[in-house]
Amino acid sequence: MEDRIKALEEKVQELQARLNELQGNVPEDQLSMVVFSGDLDRVLAAMIIAVGASAMFEKVVLFFTFWGIAALRDKNKTVRKAALMPKMFAKMLPTGVDELPLSKMHMLGMGTAMLKSLMKEKNVLSLGELLKNAADFGVEIVICEMSMDLMGFSKEEMIDYPHMTVGGAAKFLGEAGKSKVTLFI
Repeated sequence: MEDRIKALEEKVQELQARLNELQGNVPEDQLSMVVFSGDLDRVLAAMIIAVGASAMFEKVVLFFTFWGIAALRDKNKTVRKAALMPKMFAKMLPTGVDELPLSKMHMLGMGTAMLKSLMKEKNVLSLGELLKNAADFGVEIVICEMSMDLMGFSKEEMIDYPHMTVGGAAKFLGEAGKSKVTLFI
């Protein structure tokens, strides 16, 4: 009888250890999203999802990289750039949410104007309003440090956003690794 009890106790300890390991691997109540595109329709989708997710998840983290960073540039902030390539990126890329083109049917800006007009008519929040809501709901934004360096951008020329940091791919991977949901836009 003692052998059976001892075997049972060992089995319970083994099961407890496995349960602890499983509990350590359970994703957190979090959404992590890469915002790679700088197109108005795609950034709008990312922000609509982020604001909606803030009601569902404890934490929402957006990782803006490459062309997506243009949406975070503040049109009222200018930073002098000495090198040629950063100057070119600064001139060629949109400055903030109001200048983002559509991914399809841009039509020299007519498509963008039509979409913005339709959004206003249908009482859909603008990208600027969605960013404000995201800030109010505590959505975190991480700007890819490597992408900023490549394009010659600095944090000083980005919008004022209360939950914004600069970080690398490791920061995003750490967040994504513990998230229930991970998206790429």
